[in-house]
Amino acid sequence: MCDLVARTGRLQQRYEDGSRLVAGCIPFRYINSDKDGNSESGKVIQVLMISSSSGPGLLFPKGGWENDETVREAAVREAVEEAGVRGILMDFLGNYEFKSKTHQDEFSPEGLCKAAMYALYVKEELETWPEHETRTRKWLTIEEAVENCRHAWMKDALVEGFCKWHKEKMVKGEEITSEH
Repeated sequence: MCDLVARTGRLQQRYEDGSRLVAGCIPFRYINSDKDGNSESGKVIQVLMISSSSGPGLLFPKGGWENDETVREAAVREAVEEAGVRGILMDFLGNYEFKSKTHQDEFSPEGLCKAAMYALYVKEELETWPEHETRTRKWLTIEEAVENCRHAWMKDALVEGFCKWHKEKMVKGEEITSEH
């Protein structure tokens, strides 16, 4: 049984200029692609995606940013609730706007949303998590993630946000996996 509980409801949701504010992350890890595990160049990056509760395709964890938390806290919470992962929340990747078909309400009648997305270096995968009965998770290469991404805005967050951020870190020689 899972001791963690997912937040539900809209009472604490944040809105700005008719858009629901959302926080999310692109969880990632490195695996060795070489046989002996010694090569630095043998590291392959993988991102974690989750199944959608409302249709086909894969997603990155994201959800409403609530009044009693910072945007970074909301992104971390969503990673635990939806994907069952914990780690180091790293840099802000950008804001991405989209229209939600399932989340139209009196404050955002057109379902407009603005998602603040972050990179999350995964250090722990939980065996059970709040949404483990309704979602599956899958580690994918960047190429596989692009192919399987359900929403265009998430693909943009991956390619234009995460990949550019990661490449910049590598060029600068910055350690990705250290405490941030």
